[in-house]
This record gives sequence, C-alpha cells and structure tokens, in this order.
Amino acid sequence: MNGFAAIAWRELRRAWSTGGLLLPVAFFLLVAILFPFAVGPDGKLLARIGGGAIWAAALLAALLPVERLVAPDAESGVLDQFAARGMSDAGVAAAKMIGHWLGFAPPLLAATVIAGGLLHVSGGALAQILLGLAIGTPGLAALGIVTAALVAGLRGAGALAGLVMLPFAVPLLIFGAGSTGDQPGALKLLAAVSLIYLAGAPFVAGTAIRFGRS
Repeated sequence: MNGFAAIAWRELRRAWSTGGLLLPVAFFLLVAILFPFAVGPDGKLLARIGGGAIWAAALLAALLPVERLVAPDAESGVLDQFAARGMSDAGVAAAKMIGHWLGFAPPLLAATVIAGGLLHVSGGALAQILLGLAIGTPGLAALGIVTAALVAGLRGAGALAGLVMLPFAVPLLIFGAGSTGDQPGALKLLAAVSLIYLAGAPFVAGTAIRFGRS
C-alpha cells in the first residue's frame, strides 16, 4: 500500500476504531428528533422544511470531528514523519480528506434515511436529499480538513473551527437545501462549489500544515 492510500486508510480506521463518528451521527439524529418539537407536529410543514433541516444538521455535525483530524498528528509528530519520508503536505491533506469523507459520509447518509422518516419527508424528496448530500459531503470534508489544519495547536480550537468553517459552508447549505425543492439548477451549483473546495483544500490545508510545523 502506497503512502497516500495508507494515510487515507489510517484516517478511516482511526475514525471507526475510536468511535469518533458516533458523536456526529448521534448529534445529527438528535437534531432530527428535536426539530419536530420546535416547529410542531404538522406533517406537511415538516415535509416542506425537512430538507433544509437535514442539511443544517449535517453541516453542524461536520464540525464535530474537526479537532481530531490534524491536531493529534501535529502534536505527536506524525506529520513531521510524513514530511521526512518525502510526502508533500498537500498530498497528506488530500489523503486525510479522502479518509475523513469515507468515514463520515456513509454513516451520515444512512442516518439521513432515519431523519427523513422522523421529518415526514417523502420518498422522492428523500432521494433528492441523499443525492445532494452525496455531492455536498465531499465539500464539507474538504472544509473540515482545511479548518482542522488552520486551527491545529490554537487555544480554543473548537470554537475557532466554527468561526472558520461555517461562513465557507454557507454556499453548500444554500444550494444543498435549494436542491431539495423546485430549483433544478441548485444541484449543479452545489456540485460546482463542492468541486472547487475539493480542488483547493489540499493546497490550503497543506500550506497551513507546513506553517504549523515551522
């Protein structure tokens, strides 16, 4: 197994072995459970706003794993070992991003099916939400890696992560929620934003990792 695949597999294995994905998925489902209590039991209303609620919950859940993505490896010297082996910081960031997405997205998509039932979302609308999340979660994973690299080693990194990540995640939220309604172009815009984040994230995160090591 080459270095890139090994890092991605390490991220995936670490996420599952440490139970790091349990908290985001539990948080996501908790929002879906509590949301009907906030807006009332009107099934038609819940079905109409359910897509937006699911996207908002997914965005907030994506914040929770950020602190474990880069900071532990930076503190333990693992990132220094990768650099000593000749691996580029951007390549390490890209491998971490892929591993994070593989660990985060499938459980979130599975939980979305449960959340859709709790929010009275129809089968067709649920399929559209799942498609949007499948397209948008790579962008969320990219933002997660960039945010993790930027706040690694800083005091109050958890609070800073929200301030850094949420503004950039707003386009994903807007187009993701819009794709669940009668806005056919929203899905294409969601894919475009997600691709832009995917393309730029390894280089931004790699630069942050390099400055953090110096």
